[in-house]
Amino acid sequence: MSRPVRRVNHRMRHWIWPAVLAVAAAGLSFGPPAGADSDRSGLPEAIDTILGDPRMEGGTASVVVADAASGDILYQHRPSGRLMPASNTKLLTSAAAMELLGPGHRFTTDVLLDGTRRGSVLHGDLYLRGTGDPTTLAKDYDGLAAEIADSGVRRVSGRLVADDTRFDAHRVGDTWGGDDESAYYAAQISALSVAPDTDYDTGTVIVEVAPGAKAGERPRVSVTPKTEYVDIDLRATTVAAGGADTIAVERRHGENTITVSGTAPAGGDTTKEWVTVWEPTGYAAAVFRDALAAHGVRVSGPTRTGKATPEGADRLASHDSMPVKDLMVPFMKLSNNMHAESLTKAMGHKATGRPGSWRDGVAAIGGYLRTAGVDPGKIRQVDGSGLSRKDNVAADQYIELLRSVKGEPWFADWYASLPVACAPGKSEGGTLRSRMCGTPAALNVHAKTGSLTGASALSGYVKDKDGRELVFSVILNNYLPSSVKALEDAIVVTLASSTADRAEPVTPRSARAAGPGADVECSWRKPARC
Repeated sequence: MSRPVRRVNHRMRHWIWPAVLAVAAAGLSFGPPAGADSDRSGLPEAIDTILGDPRMEGGTASVVVADAASGDILYQHRPSGRLMPASNTKLLTSAAAMELLGPGHRFTTDVLLDGTRRGSVLHGDLYLRGTGDPTTLAKDYDGLAAEIADSGVRRVSGRLVADDTRFDAHRVGDTWGGDDESAYYAAQISALSVAPDTDYDTGTVIVEVAPGAKAGERPRVSVTPKTEYVDIDLRATTVAAGGADTIAVERRHGENTITVSGTAPAGGDTTKEWVTVWEPTGYAAAVFRDALAAHGVRVSGPTRTGKATPEGADRLASHDSMPVKDLMVPFMKLSNNMHAESLTKAMGHKATGRPGSWRDGVAAIGGYLRTAGVDPGKIRQVDGSGLSRKDNVAADQYIELLRSVKGEPWFADWYASLPVACAPGKSEGGTLRSRMCGTPAALNVHAKTGSLTGASALSGYVKDKDGRELVFSVILNNYLPSSVKALEDAIVVTLASSTADRAEPVTPRSARAAGPGADVECSWRKPARC
């Protein structure tokens, strides 16, 4: 995957939501663009006008709009043209997970003993076994440790073994960018990991860098969760108030040394970065070992990873994740890549009984898609999230899926997980919460976003002015500007403003009107994420 188009100031303020600013924030205006033919009042002409924007010169689009109930095609442009869908890939993965794993599926993390207990001592190895939960927090490992301690255990004579064998050992997906290695949206995948907060960015730590009290002092650095699994190489300095803030936080390739460099002005803001770890299985084991120690339980032996729990081991403690139907909310609203990959590997394991892999998981997704009217022979999917630039899907296949899932018993939960245009808050608006405000699309559009450099997508549901539900898929590729999201918004607002008899194209906002950060999808923005 390519990096986000540019780095965003990590101390950006939360978006302002007063209604008086909504129309300005949307940056959209009604009526035909300047110079447009006023007689071109049909939906096809309106969308063609928007796609004719100079920002798409030399680019490629696959766009389809259909009546959700009847399936009648209302507009199509290269409907079968396969393009990179970016995070629209998650529509395929999430729907398959709801069907194949089930809305009530929970990931379980167990602590087991291969040995015997005598009094307060466990004689043998203690196993921490994961099944792929991408939402396990440090406090959950603390809860497991507390359960062990509360039973009266004070020492483990053997080793702490981290069993991550539910998934295979391939940590990163096909064609994921090596230069994204330390970026939170490209964390390594394991059946055992840790999320540092309730955005559930599993496989990462949060590094905060606060300036010293005066110039020349070293900045103060903290890591969440507190763990010695990562080391901090502090090379940054504090400069005088008003000086340049150039703090950078990156992990070195192949290790867990995080380098903090640059300058922080005295009295300035704290830099907050989410950074991936190398080998998340060891990270989970380290956090759990620390939790055991905090509860007075000492493990005598070293930590070992990647070994399966023996048959017949005694389960001492267990933690269940939230059900998949609830996991859909942080997964889809925030476009969480690591959730997509954990679900994909979990589907692969369930389908085959083998350690979960991308190959088996994608095959399982394809099997479901066939039942949903999507032809897996007409798409290419190699991961669950859309991080891979090998993923290729056409808009007409998304239309088939969006219509098909409406008949599923789990549809209401799945639909509720989609981002909502201009709805405030991460848990409701998600990656659409700053888009299309002050327009008929606000609180109307439920859709999945997608962004890679040179690839952007938006697919979902909208009601037109007559109350008719439409399904749409807009996939745009190979453009040169930093963003074409204004064109997606203009198309969807046009749909929301249209009737069965008339549609006029909405003028896409200009890059300048869009404001700072408009070239980067909400899901790339930390910590505020819009």
